[in-house]
Amino acid sequence: MMPIFSKDCKSLLCKYLTREVYDDLKDKKTSNGFTLKDAINSGVVNIDSGIGVYAGDAESYELFSPLFDPIIKEYHGFGVDDIHKSNLNLDDLDIKNPDPDGKYIISTRIRVGRNLKDFPLGAAITKEQRDEVQREVLEALKALNGSYYPLEGMSEEIRAKLTKDHFLFKAGDRFLEAAGLNRDWPKGRGIFHNDEKTFLVWINEEDQLRIISMQMGGDIKEVFTRLVLALGEIEKSVKFSYSNHLGYITSCPTNLGTALRASVHIKLPKLGSDMERFKKIADKYHLQIRGVDGEHSESKGNVYDISNKRRLGVSEVECVRDMYDGVVALICEEEG
Repeated sequence: MMPIFSKDCKSLLCKYLTREVYDDLKDKKTSNGFTLKDAINSGVVNIDSGIGVYAGDAESYELFSPLFDPIIKEYHGFGVDDIHKSNLNLDDLDIKNPDPDGKYIISTRIRVGRNLKDFPLGAAITKEQRDEVQREVLEALKALNGSYYPLEGMSEEIRAKLTKDHFLFKAGDRFLEAAGLNRDWPKGRGIFHNDEKTFLVWINEEDQLRIISMQMGGDIKEVFTRLVLALGEIEKSVKFSYSNHLGYITSCPTNLGTALRASVHIKLPKLGSDMERFKKIADKYHLQIRGVDGEHSESKGNVYDISNKRRLGVSEVECVRDMYDGVVALICEEEG
């Protein structure tokens, strides 16, 4: 039965799940058994969703395209005939540290989401498949120096250490829960980090891999370089799910394309007191402003999380360049 949404529902699911689309898709099922009902359950249960849909596999984006395509078009401005472009060439990112004296930028963090080719995504994966993803990824990570901490059976000592370092991830929120992304928790999930604590991999969170490079200060190029080199090592052992149209395939359509988020924590007291001017600069450079604790959080001590907004239809280098150019402009405005 087609869900009935309240008038308060503002999600893209509510907007684009028409009776015609529902009737067209309701009986279809991907080769992994993923259905329209599975895809929309999070948005049906949580009417305050912004998007409201999750894919269960790469096939979902094709089979349920009458629903996914207009959502992707509105969110990313990316049409059905558009082709995504990837560029991880470090030589194409010619930038310097925008804050060499450390007056403004506290830390830099760049992450990507990845899923393995020929496996379902988290919403449709079986426990056995999730365990196999973990096994294959751990084999790939042997090329990198570091330690792996499985969530299952984790000691309180390790848990406290990872929590202190802000490395630990917990069961997903109610949106991920309704999408089926928390099934079998915490089995098949864990955290890898290098000895320097500047490189981190989450295994089987929202996506099968959340790969993160980070460090204190504003050397964005160094952070990006570490990420790209690590990706190259991992890809020697595993293949990522990729589409010429949609780029790297992810559970949530908002992360499609590069699945990259480049961000800094930056202190901007003057701009923080003039949010209209702050947002104008952020919009010009396709940036998102968040509080230091992530989406929907508030700034603390005039420190903000600034990140790229564009992901699909632009390359990784362009995403990082968006963030860099915007940060340069923000610092210039703050100093002026």
